[in-house]
Amino acid sequence: PIYELGLEEIVKRNQKRGNLSFKTSDGEVVKWAEVIFICVGTPNEGNTPDLSAIFSVAEEIGRNLNSYKVIVVKSTVPVGTNVAIERKVQEVSGKKDFDIVSNPEFLREGTAVHDFMNPDRIVVGVRSEKAEKVMRDVYENLIEKGVPFLVTDPFTAELIKYASNAFLAMKISFINSMARLCDAFGADVEKVAEGMGLDKRIGPHFLKPGPGFGGSCFPKDTKALLSIAQEASTPFPLVEATISTNEFQVSYVVDKLEKLLNGLEGKIVAVWGLAFKKGTDDVRESPALKIIEEIFKRGGGVKAYDPEATENALKVLPELKCFPDRYEVLNGADVLLILTEWDEFKESDFEKVKSLLKKPLIFDSRNLLNPHEVRKLGFTYESIGRP
Repeated sequence: PIYELGLEEIVKRNQKRGNLSFKTSDGEVVKWAEVIFICVGTPNEGNTPDLSAIFSVAEEIGRNLNSYKVIVVKSTVPVGTNVAIERKVQEVSGKKDFDIVSNPEFLREGTAVHDFMNPDRIVVGVRSEKAEKVMRDVYENLIEKGVPFLVTDPFTAELIKYASNAFLAMKISFINSMARLCDAFGADVEKVAEGMGLDKRIGPHFLKPGPGFGGSCFPKDTKALLSIAQEASTPFPLVEATISTNEFQVSYVVDKLEKLLNGLEGKIVAVWGLAFKKGTDDVRESPALKIIEEIFKRGGGVKAYDPEATENALKVLPELKCFPDRYEVLNGADVLLILTEWDEFKESDFEKVKSLLKKPLIFDSRNLLNPHEVRKLGFTYESIGRP
Protein backbone atom coordinates (compact mmCIF):
# COMPACT_ATOMS: atom_id res chain seq x y z
CA PRO A 1 0.00 0.00 0.00
CA ILE A 2 2.95 2.37 -0.47
CA TYR A 3 4.60 4.06 -3.42
CA GLU A 4 8.22 3.03 -3.72
CA LEU A 5 10.16 3.42 -6.97
CA GLY A 6 10.93 0.05 -8.60
CA LEU A 7 9.11 -2.08 -6.02
CA GLU A 8 6.08 -3.06 -8.11
CA GLU A 9 8.26 -4.38 -10.95
CA ILE A 10 10.35 -6.53 -8.57
CA VAL A 11 7.26 -8.00 -6.90
CA LYS A 12 5.62 -8.90 -10.23
CA ARG A 13 8.85 -10.31 -11.71
CA ASN A 14 9.53 -12.59 -8.76
CA GLN A 15 5.91 -13.73 -8.52
CA LYS A 16 6.10 -14.73 -12.18
CA ARG A 17 9.34 -16.64 -11.59
CA GLY A 18 7.87 -18.46 -8.61
CA ASN A 19 10.36 -16.92 -6.17
CA LEU A 20 7.71 -14.93 -4.33
CA SER A 21 4.28 -16.00 -3.08
CA PHE A 22 1.75 -14.68 -0.58
CA LYS A 23 -0.25 -16.56 2.02
CA THR A 24 -2.95 -15.47 4.43
CA SER A 25 -2.32 -18.36 6.82
CA ASP A 26 0.64 -17.61 9.09
CA GLY A 27 0.73 -21.19 10.38
CA GLU A 28 1.34 -22.63 6.94
CA VAL A 29 4.25 -20.25 6.34
CA VAL A 30 5.84 -20.93 9.75
CA LYS A 31 5.84 -24.69 9.22
CA TRP A 32 7.34 -24.35 5.74
CA ALA A 33 10.02 -21.75 6.43
CA GLU A 34 13.59 -22.14 7.71
CA VAL A 35 14.03 -18.40 8.34
CA ILE A 36 11.17 -16.15 9.42
CA PHE A 37 11.47 -12.36 9.17
CA ILE A 38 9.19 -10.31 11.43
CA CYS A 39 8.62 -7.02 9.59
CA VAL A 40 5.47 -5.60 11.19
CA GLY A 41 5.05 -1.96 12.14
CA THR A 42 5.84 -0.60 15.59
CA PRO A 43 4.01 2.75 15.65
CA ASN A 44 4.56 4.94 18.66
CA GLU A 45 2.01 5.01 21.45
CA GLY A 46 3.04 8.27 23.10
CA ASN A 47 6.84 8.06 23.05
CA THR A 48 7.15 4.27 23.15
CA PRO A 49 6.65 1.78 20.29
CA ASP A 50 3.48 -0.33 20.20
CA LEU A 51 4.74 -3.92 20.17
CA SER A 52 1.35 -5.66 20.03
CA ALA A 53 1.81 -6.75 16.39
CA ILE A 54 5.28 -8.13 17.18
CA PHE A 55 3.99 -10.33 20.00
CA SER A 56 0.98 -11.41 17.95
CA VAL A 57 3.39 -12.76 15.32
CA ALA A 58 5.55 -14.36 18.04
CA GLU A 59 2.52 -16.24 19.35
CA GLU A 60 1.63 -17.43 15.84
CA ILE A 61 5.18 -18.70 15.33
CA GLY A 62 5.14 -20.43 18.70
CA ARG A 63 1.85 -22.22 17.93
CA ASN A 64 3.25 -23.62 14.68
CA LEU A 65 6.89 -24.32 15.54
CA ASN A 66 7.63 -27.76 14.07
CA SER A 67 11.44 -27.72 13.60
CA TYR A 68 14.49 -25.51 14.09
CA LYS A 69 13.84 -21.96 12.88
CA VAL A 70 15.74 -18.70 12.83
CA ILE A 71 13.34 -15.90 13.75
CA VAL A 72 14.67 -12.57 12.49
CA VAL A 73 13.35 -9.29 13.89
CA LYS A 74 13.54 -6.54 11.23
CA SER A 75 11.07 -4.26 13.01
CA THR A 76 12.52 -1.37 15.01
CA VAL A 77 12.11 -2.34 18.67
CA PRO A 78 13.35 -1.11 22.07
CA VAL A 79 16.34 -2.73 23.74
CA GLY A 80 15.41 -6.10 25.21
CA THR A 81 12.51 -6.83 22.85
CA ASN A 82 14.31 -9.72 21.13
CA VAL A 83 14.72 -11.44 24.51
CA ALA A 84 11.02 -10.85 25.25
CA ILE A 85 10.07 -12.36 21.86
CA GLU A 86 12.22 -15.40 22.64
CA ARG A 87 10.38 -15.88 25.95
CA LYS A 88 7.00 -15.54 24.21
CA VAL A 89 7.82 -18.17 21.54
CA GLN A 90 9.12 -20.56 24.21
CA GLU A 91 6.04 -19.99 26.37
CA VAL A 92 3.61 -20.69 23.53
CA SER A 93 5.50 -23.56 21.86
CA GLY A 94 7.03 -25.22 24.89
CA LYS A 95 10.15 -25.66 22.73
CA LYS A 96 13.64 -24.15 22.55
CA ASP A 97 14.60 -25.32 19.07
CA PHE A 98 14.90 -21.87 17.53
CA ASP A 99 17.09 -18.76 17.54
CA ILE A 100 16.09 -15.11 17.70
CA VAL A 101 18.17 -12.67 15.62
CA SER A 102 18.05 -8.88 15.65
CA ASN A 103 18.60 -7.62 12.10
CA PRO A 104 17.64 -3.92 11.93
CA GLU A 105 16.86 -2.36 8.56
CA PHE A 106 18.32 0.93 7.35
CA LEU A 107 16.22 1.57 4.24
CA ARG A 108 15.32 5.12 3.24
CA GLU A 109 11.82 5.74 1.91
CA GLY A 110 12.03 6.79 -1.71
CA THR A 111 15.23 4.79 -2.30
CA ALA A 112 14.36 1.60 -0.41
CA VAL A 113 14.90 -0.80 -3.32
CA HIS A 114 18.35 0.63 -4.04
CA ASP A 115 19.25 0.61 -0.35
CA PHE A 116 18.17 -3.02 0.02
CA MET A 117 20.36 -4.09 -2.90
CA ASN A 118 23.27 -1.83 -1.90
CA PRO A 119 23.37 -1.59 1.90
CA ASP A 120 26.11 0.25 3.78
CA ARG A 121 26.22 -2.62 6.28
CA ILE A 122 24.35 -5.65 7.54
CA VAL A 123 23.92 -5.81 11.32
CA VAL A 124 22.96 -9.07 13.02
CA GLY A 125 22.54 -9.53 16.75
CA VAL A 126 22.87 -13.24 17.55
CA ARG A 127 23.50 -15.49 20.52
CA SER A 128 24.54 -18.67 18.72
CA GLU A 129 27.04 -19.64 16.01
CA LYS A 130 24.30 -21.65 14.29
CA ALA A 131 22.11 -18.56 13.87
CA GLU A 132 25.09 -16.52 12.65
CA LYS A 133 25.83 -19.15 9.97
CA VAL A 134 22.22 -19.08 8.77
CA MET A 135 22.29 -15.28 8.50
CA ARG A 136 25.56 -15.41 6.57
CA ASP A 137 23.84 -17.82 4.15
CA VAL A 138 20.83 -15.47 3.83
CA TYR A 139 23.06 -12.52 2.95
CA GLU A 140 25.72 -14.49 1.06
CA ASN A 141 25.38 -12.53 -2.21
CA LEU A 142 25.76 -9.16 -0.47
CA ILE A 143 28.67 -10.35 1.68
CA GLU A 144 30.45 -11.54 -1.49
CA LYS A 145 29.96 -8.04 -2.94
CA GLY A 146 31.95 -6.69 0.01
CA VAL A 147 29.10 -5.37 2.17
CA PRO A 148 30.31 -5.22 5.83
CA PHE A 149 28.66 -7.88 7.98
CA LEU A 150 28.65 -6.81 11.62
CA VAL A 151 27.93 -9.50 14.19
CA THR A 152 27.00 -8.46 17.71
CA ASP A 153 24.61 -9.34 20.52
CA PRO A 154 20.87 -8.53 20.20
CA PHE A 155 20.96 -5.64 22.72
CA THR A 156 23.69 -3.88 20.74
CA ALA A 157 21.98 -4.49 17.39
CA GLU A 158 18.75 -2.99 18.73
CA LEU A 159 20.63 0.12 19.89
CA ILE A 160 22.55 0.50 16.60
CA LYS A 161 19.27 1.18 14.79
CA TYR A 162 18.13 3.86 17.23
CA ALA A 163 21.60 5.39 17.45
CA SER A 164 21.90 5.64 13.65
CA ASN A 165 18.53 7.33 13.13
CA ALA A 166 18.94 9.68 16.09
CA PHE A 167 22.38 10.77 14.87
CA LEU A 168 21.12 11.46 11.34
CA ALA A 169 18.16 13.38 12.76
CA MET A 170 20.62 15.34 14.90
CA LYS A 171 22.59 16.35 11.77
CA ILE A 172 19.38 17.65 10.17
CA SER A 173 18.43 19.64 13.28
CA PHE A 174 21.98 21.00 13.48
CA ILE A 175 22.06 22.27 9.89
CA ASN A 176 18.58 23.78 10.29
CA SER A 177 19.86 25.65 13.34
CA MET A 178 22.86 26.84 11.30
CA ALA A 179 20.47 27.93 8.52
CA ARG A 180 18.60 30.14 10.97
CA LEU A 181 21.90 31.64 12.05
CA CYS A 182 22.83 32.21 8.40
CA ASP A 183 19.50 34.01 7.89
CA ALA A 184 20.34 36.27 10.82
CA PHE A 185 23.75 37.26 9.39
CA GLY A 186 23.13 37.01 5.63
CA ALA A 187 25.49 34.05 5.33
CA ASP A 188 25.07 31.07 2.98
CA VAL A 189 24.14 27.79 4.71
CA GLU A 190 24.87 25.75 1.58
CA LYS A 191 28.49 26.91 1.63
CA VAL A 192 28.61 26.27 5.37
CA ALA A 193 27.34 22.71 4.75
CA GLU A 194 29.81 22.24 1.90
CA GLY A 195 32.68 23.42 4.07
CA MET A 196 31.62 21.07 6.87
CA GLY A 197 31.02 18.13 4.54
CA LEU A 198 34.52 18.28 3.08
CA ASP A 199 35.77 17.19 6.49
CA LYS A 200 35.85 13.39 6.19
CA ARG A 201 34.95 13.08 9.87
CA ILE A 202 31.66 14.87 9.20
CA GLY A 203 30.71 14.06 5.60
CA PRO A 204 28.18 15.87 3.37
CA HIS A 205 25.11 13.70 3.97
CA PHE A 206 22.08 14.99 5.87
CA LEU A 207 23.45 18.53 5.92
CA LYS A 208 20.67 19.98 3.76
CA PRO A 209 18.42 22.52 5.48
CA GLY A 210 14.66 22.48 5.10
CA PRO A 211 11.39 22.47 7.03
CA GLY A 212 12.54 19.65 9.33
CA PHE A 213 12.59 15.86 9.30
CA GLY A 214 9.49 13.68 9.17
CA GLY A 215 8.36 10.24 8.06
CA SER A 216 7.90 6.98 9.91
CA CYS A 217 11.41 6.64 11.37
CA PHE A 218 13.23 9.74 12.61
CA PRO A 219 10.43 11.29 14.70
CA LYS A 220 9.41 7.91 16.13
CA ASP A 221 12.92 6.63 16.78
CA THR A 222 14.27 9.80 18.40
CA LYS A 223 11.32 9.83 20.81
CA ALA A 224 11.72 6.11 21.49
CA LEU A 225 15.46 6.47 22.16
CA LEU A 226 14.73 9.33 24.56
CA SER A 227 12.16 7.14 26.31
CA ILE A 228 14.67 4.26 26.54
CA ALA A 229 17.24 6.64 28.05
CA GLN A 230 14.74 7.97 30.59
CA GLU A 231 13.77 4.44 31.64
CA ALA A 232 17.47 3.71 32.17
CA SER A 233 17.83 6.95 34.20
CA THR A 234 20.40 8.13 31.66
CA PRO A 235 19.87 11.77 30.57
CA PHE A 236 20.20 12.35 26.81
CA PRO A 237 19.88 16.14 26.27
CA LEU A 238 21.27 15.92 22.72
CA VAL A 239 18.27 13.87 21.58
CA GLU A 240 15.89 16.17 23.47
CA ALA A 241 17.41 19.14 21.63
CA THR A 242 17.17 17.33 18.29
CA ILE A 243 13.43 16.81 18.77
CA SER A 244 12.66 20.33 20.03
CA THR A 245 14.77 21.91 17.25
CA ASN A 246 12.83 19.97 14.64
CA GLU A 247 9.51 21.06 16.13
CA PHE A 248 10.67 24.68 16.18
CA GLN A 249 11.60 24.57 12.48
CA VAL A 250 7.93 24.37 11.49
CA SER A 251 7.06 27.63 13.23
CA TYR A 252 10.25 29.20 11.85
CA VAL A 253 9.15 28.46 8.27
CA VAL A 254 5.64 29.83 8.92
CA ASP A 255 7.07 32.94 10.63
CA LYS A 256 9.21 33.62 7.54
CA LEU A 257 6.20 33.10 5.30
CA GLU A 258 4.06 35.44 7.41
CA LYS A 259 6.75 38.13 7.28
CA LEU A 260 7.09 37.70 3.51
CA LEU A 261 3.34 38.24 3.03
CA ASN A 262 2.94 40.93 5.71
CA GLY A 263 0.54 38.66 7.53
CA LEU A 264 -1.28 35.43 6.65
CA GLU A 265 -4.86 36.47 7.40
CA GLY A 266 -6.88 36.10 4.18
CA LYS A 267 -3.84 35.15 2.07
CA ILE A 268 -3.84 32.18 -0.33
CA VAL A 269 -0.75 29.96 -0.27
CA ALA A 270 -0.06 27.63 -3.20
CA VAL A 271 1.80 24.60 -1.85
CA TRP A 272 3.94 22.25 -3.90
CA GLY A 273 4.62 19.07 -1.95
CA LEU A 274 2.84 17.19 0.83
CA ALA A 275 4.98 14.07 1.32
CA PHE A 276 7.66 14.27 4.00
CA LYS A 277 10.30 13.81 1.26
CA LYS A 278 10.46 13.13 -2.47
CA GLY A 279 10.05 9.63 -3.85
CA THR A 280 7.30 8.54 -1.43
CA ASP A 281 3.61 9.06 -0.75
CA ASP A 282 4.22 8.94 3.01
CA VAL A 283 2.85 11.91 4.95
CA ARG A 284 3.48 10.54 8.45
CA GLU A 285 4.95 13.37 10.57
CA SER A 286 5.36 15.36 7.34
CA PRO A 287 6.58 18.91 8.08
CA ALA A 288 4.52 20.01 5.06
CA LEU A 289 1.25 19.08 6.76
CA LYS A 290 2.34 20.65 10.05
CA ILE A 291 3.19 23.89 8.22
CA ILE A 292 -0.17 23.86 6.43
CA GLU A 293 -1.99 23.35 9.74
CA GLU A 294 -0.14 26.35 11.19
CA ILE A 295 -1.05 28.46 8.13
CA PHE A 296 -4.71 27.58 8.75
CA LYS A 297 -4.39 28.59 12.41
CA ARG A 298 -3.03 31.99 11.36
CA GLY A 299 -5.92 32.68 9.01
CA GLY A 300 -4.36 31.69 5.68
CA GLY A 301 -5.80 29.47 2.96
CA VAL A 302 -3.95 26.71 1.11
CA LYS A 303 -4.23 25.11 -2.33
CA ALA A 304 -1.94 22.08 -2.61
CA TYR A 305 -0.41 19.70 -5.13
CA ASP A 306 1.74 16.58 -4.72
CA PRO A 307 2.46 13.98 -7.43
CA GLU A 308 1.97 10.99 -5.09
CA ALA A 309 0.83 11.96 -1.57
CA THR A 310 -2.50 13.76 -2.11
CA GLU A 311 -4.72 10.84 -1.10
CA ASN A 312 -2.80 10.24 2.13
CA ALA A 313 -2.68 13.95 2.95
CA LEU A 314 -6.46 14.27 2.66
CA LYS A 315 -6.87 11.49 5.24
CA VAL A 316 -4.98 13.71 7.71
CA LEU A 317 -6.32 17.09 6.55
CA PRO A 318 -9.69 16.49 4.87
CA GLU A 319 -10.33 20.23 4.70
CA LEU A 320 -7.28 20.75 2.49
CA LYS A 321 -7.97 21.82 -1.11
CA CYS A 322 -5.87 19.63 -3.40
CA PHE A 323 -5.52 19.78 -7.18
CA PRO A 324 -4.23 17.27 -9.76
CA ASP A 325 -2.02 19.81 -11.54
CA ARG A 326 0.84 21.85 -10.07
CA TYR A 327 -0.05 24.94 -12.10
CA GLU A 328 -3.72 24.87 -11.15
CA VAL A 329 -2.93 25.61 -7.48
CA LEU A 330 -1.12 28.82 -8.48
CA ASN A 331 -4.11 30.60 -9.96
CA GLY A 332 -4.79 33.67 -7.81
CA ALA A 333 -2.40 32.60 -5.02
CA ASP A 334 -0.31 35.17 -3.12
CA VAL A 335 2.81 32.98 -2.95
CA LEU A 336 4.21 29.64 -4.08
CA LEU A 337 5.51 27.64 -1.09
CA ILE A 338 7.68 24.60 -1.92
CA LEU A 339 7.54 22.03 0.89
CA THR A 340 8.76 18.79 -0.75
CA GLU A 341 11.80 18.49 -3.02
CA TRP A 342 10.20 16.63 -5.97
CA ASP A 343 12.43 16.83 -9.06
CA GLU A 344 9.50 17.82 -11.31
CA PHE A 345 9.22 21.13 -9.45
CA LYS A 346 12.69 22.14 -10.70
CA GLU A 347 11.59 21.50 -14.27
CA SER A 348 8.52 23.77 -14.11
CA ASP A 349 7.68 26.55 -16.56
CA PHE A 350 8.38 29.53 -14.30
CA GLU A 351 7.12 32.08 -16.81
CA LYS A 352 3.78 30.29 -16.51
CA VAL A 353 4.16 30.23 -12.71
CA LYS A 354 4.69 33.99 -12.71
CA SER A 355 1.64 34.63 -14.88
CA LEU A 356 -0.65 32.67 -12.54
CA LEU A 357 0.45 34.06 -9.17
CA LYS A 358 -0.92 37.40 -7.92
CA LYS A 359 2.68 38.50 -7.43
CA PRO A 360 5.89 36.77 -8.55
CA LEU A 361 6.71 35.45 -5.06
CA ILE A 362 8.29 32.08 -4.17
CA PHE A 363 9.26 30.73 -0.76
CA ASP A 364 11.39 27.63 -1.31
CA SER A 365 11.70 25.90 2.07
CA ARG A 366 13.73 23.09 0.49
CA ASN A 367 16.33 25.28 -1.26
CA LEU A 368 15.40 23.35 -4.40
CA LEU A 369 15.69 26.14 -6.97
CA ASN A 370 18.64 28.21 -8.13
CA PRO A 371 18.09 31.65 -6.54
CA HIS A 372 19.95 33.57 -9.27
CA GLU A 373 18.01 31.97 -12.12
CA VAL A 374 14.64 32.46 -10.42
CA ARG A 375 15.36 36.09 -9.56
CA LYS A 376 16.45 36.76 -13.16
CA LEU A 377 12.92 35.81 -14.18
CA GLY A 378 11.58 38.60 -11.98
CA PHE A 379 10.60 36.62 -8.88
CA THR A 380 11.01 37.68 -5.28
CA TYR A 381 12.60 34.52 -3.94
CA GLU A 382 13.03 33.40 -0.34
CA SER A 383 14.73 30.23 0.88
CA ILE A 384 16.28 28.83 4.09
CA GLY A 385 19.67 30.16 5.15
CA ARG A 386 20.67 31.63 1.77
CA PRO A 387 21.22 35.38 1.34
